[in-house]
Amino acid sequence: MQPMIIHADRAFTPFEEIPDAVIVVQGSGISAVGQRGKIDLPRDAREIEARGKTVVPGFVDVHIHGAGGHDVMEGTPGALETVAATVAAHGTTSLVATTVTASESETRASVAAIANFILDAKQNPARKLSAEILGIHFEGPFISPARRGVHPEKWIALPSVALLAQLLQEARGTARILTLAPELPGALELIRAARESGIVVSLGHTDATYEQAQAAIGAGASHAAHVFNAMRPFSHRETGVIGAVLTSSKVSAELIADGVHVDEAAMRMLIELKTPERVILVSDGMSATGMPDGKYQLGKFEVNVSGGVARNAEGKLAGSTLTLDRALRNMVAMGVPLASALRMVTANPARQIGLGSRKGVLVPGADADLVFLDDKLEVSGVMTRGAGLALAG
Repeated sequence: MQPMIIHADRAFTPFEEIPDAVIVVQGSGISAVGQRGKIDLPRDAREIEARGKTVVPGFVDVHIHGAGGHDVMEGTPGALETVAATVAAHGTTSLVATTVTASESETRASVAAIANFILDAKQNPARKLSAEILGIHFEGPFISPARRGVHPEKWIALPSVALLAQLLQEARGTARILTLAPELPGALELIRAARESGIVVSLGHTDATYEQAQAAIGAGASHAAHVFNAMRPFSHRETGVIGAVLTSSKVSAELIADGVHVDEAAMRMLIELKTPERVILVSDGMSATGMPDGKYQLGKFEVNVSGGVARNAEGKLAGSTLTLDRALRNMVAMGVPLASALRMVTANPARQIGLGSRKGVLVPGADADLVFLDDKLEVSGVMTRGAGLALAG
């Protein structure tokens, strides 16, 4: 395959800013990154001029339920392909398909179908613009009824090593993250079992006290789902799970930065306490992402979207329609330096799921997942594993 040489005004790796940048793409990967004149360029390469653009790594979303009118729990190739293509247009080049609490049979069927899609894609990689589904994030069923959000209460289950083993069997090595409430009976045992299977354990949909959350962190939990949302509120005398997350260097914190789920002051507090190295921007996107207002599905239940905000029949927030390019712009508008904000959507999530050398970075050997941003940080072009680039503007 003919190599490509991409010239841009600058690139962020994201750890380094490179002015007058050159990126060499061979096949589906990056073979060289550097400043013009300082790296060797292959002969007979296709040259792409991206003047006026900033090239950054593709965004990695570790908490997303759907997009383009489809939910990942549908599990069909058509649904998953639509989700992947919809978010890719907004710069998300990798994602972790996130389930929602449902019956055991429905969950197992969805997990099996998503796993089949992921494993088939590894054998037959797409040569078109499409986010890569890196694995599965189990959000539920081991969550708190008191902090369930819109998850159906009747399908919530107590932590069960046996049920997790069944889900892992269906996942066939594609499981990445398990979100649970650590205060539930059997949670610590489940955390240890999940960690032994190589799964990142996330604290979420939880009414845990500070001590219960600390015990979970001690058992191996290292992540927190959509911090502030679906959690016991912070109090100066009982700081709860939020206090544990904010003060533990072992825990990365998800943030839905859409201006609806979390107030700006709380977002600032989270970033200052956790530092940009431990914050991960997520969409928590549902099927209405990239679609007009109307009625959509989240898992097996209906959600109404009005003004881009998703709520269930009770008026509770039900995921979001956020895309990570918008989350990035929101962070920068708050005064977060671009390099720091970029890490929250690229290197940080990739590192958390063990793919820090392949995803979320512009380095030799990484996948050629590139996002081209204009001076307003709008996406003007995307490349997914060396394919699909069409620059605009």
